[in-house]
Amino acid sequence: MSSSPYGKTSIGNSGTLDVLTIRPVPAYADDPLYTVEPQYLHRPDLLAHDLYGNSKLWWVFAQRNMDTIKDPVFDMVAGVEIFLPKGPTLRNVLGV
Repeated sequence: MSSSPYGKTSIGNSGTLDVLTIRPVPAYADDPLYTVEPQYLHRPDLLAHDLYGNSKLWWVFAQRNMDTIKDPVFDMVAGVEIFLPKGPTLRNVLGV
């Protein structure tokens, strides 16, 4: 799955996922700074849907903002400032 955070993680002999292979989301100086709005409280999936048309990309906010977001759901609160990966960046890096 190109939109999954587990997309690069291999599957072991028993059919289970191996240790997570992190899918990095590169940081660029021109990534826009965004202040999380109240309607996205604990809902990174809604923000991903509104920005990228794909709610399964909820995890990219945590990957791009590891210094700000430790928990991708509960740290998504109104007023938090995060950098937003650009859509073309995600398409190139993740193949989505």
